[in-house]
Amino acid sequence: MNVRKSLPKDLAFILQCQLDMAMETENLQLDQEVLLKGIRAVLDDPNKGQYWIVEKKEEAIGMCLTLPEWSDWRNGMVIWIHSVYTLPNARNQGVYRVLYAFLKDMVVKNPQLRGLRLYVDKRNSNAMRVYEKLGMSADHYNLYEWLK
Repeated sequence: MNVRKSLPKDLAFILQCQLDMAMETENLQLDQEVLLKGIRAVLDDPNKGQYWIVEKKEEAIGMCLTLPEWSDWRNGMVIWIHSVYTLPNARNQGVYRVLYAFLKDMVVKNPQLRGLRLYVDKRNSNAMRVYEKLGMSADHYNLYEWLK
């Protein structure tokens, strides 16, 4: 498996992954038109974020979106991992482990990057077990939000 930055040709794959993820994790049907515009916004402006594609034999099997957050306490960027998705037929093969190792290595090698963060739905116990196996912890902060 390898990880690469997304390309414009990945738009349909990212769109389908996002739609499937929302349905699987939150039983939520996303507005496809709004989602498409949101994905294009990221693909067109790398300051908004970066999609990463995991491939096996040149076939896309997983993805995530990373978003930068400035940390004044750390005087550097913390990278938020969002929208992690692995195709059902590629699960339990270490796709996220490969993706996480790639992102962690990126942070280690870049002195301006300070760490990785993500949030996970409290009901997604499978994902939490994977994150904990890789050394991530959930015991420092709780995430609160207000969404329009």
